[in-house]
Amino acid sequence: MLEFQGRFATEGACAEYLFERRWPEGFVCPGCGGGRAWLLKTKAFTYECADCGRQTSVTAGTIMHASKLPLTMWFWAAFLMATHSNGISALQLQSQLSLGSYRTAWMLAAKLRRAMVNPEREPLSGVVEADETIIPFRTKNDPVVVPAGRSGVGKMLVAGAVEIDGGKPRRARLKVIAGFGKQELQAFVLGAVAPQTQLVTDDWPSYHNLPGVRHNAITLGPMAAHIALPWIHRLFSNLKRWGLGVYHGLRKTNLQHYLDEFVFRFNRRARPVAQSLNAFLFIAVMPLVSR
Repeated sequence: MLEFQGRFATEGACAEYLFERRWPEGFVCPGCGGGRAWLLKTKAFTYECADCGRQTSVTAGTIMHASKLPLTMWFWAAFLMATHSNGISALQLQSQLSLGSYRTAWMLAAKLRRAMVNPEREPLSGVVEADETIIPFRTKNDPVVVPAGRSGVGKMLVAGAVEIDGGKPRRARLKVIAGFGKQELQAFVLGAVAPQTQLVTDDWPSYHNLPGVRHNAITLGPMAAHIALPWIHRLFSNLKRWGLGVYHGLRKTNLQHYLDEFVFRFNRRARPVAQSLNAFLFIAVMPLVSR
């Protein structure tokens, strides 16, 4: 914390970091590709191209663009979200940053969750367990009646996959799906895993005949699913407990962003805090148009 506070104590220090991440080899105009520009005195952290006159802010296209909050507030919010091992709610963020409204804190957290997916991340490979789960849908009042079986009524449907390395989980993927049919599940698997992956699932027919994937379907019978597919079921269990513990239950709105936050933390659970923070900041300042 002391190191972070010393490095990003001022608006200028935050803007310098954004500039270096955006243009590591020097300014490049997004309009004409020119490399000459000057910093404007009338607009904060905005450069004007010497060739075409286009003005570009260091925050242009990022989650911080056009925000009235100071850059130091954004960086502190990113620090808190990246370094809390179990996550931080908008109410806690409001308290920690002394924000004037819950709405501002919620907006900060929601936008930062969008930065928890690296567009250049590698697909899962090797041996991968895949399955699907349901999360009961809750309203602002009481939960609706949830019918048994695979009906999607009153439920949020989630597909998941875990990469296994040496008998232990390594990386994961989670995605909101519309149903448990072949189209939805195969689209998830093919988007999450690399070609020639050894995919291990139960014998649900939707996983059959996956192109380019070596598939091992386990017929469960009387066997409990968590015995045949231990790591994906542990992932689902941890996800549900995390959602209840940090957010008092997940809601349908923005569910995918919450799943992305959980995956970000899961995939970096064994890394030092500094590495997770650097990865988070790096993704956060990437222009959204490149995703």
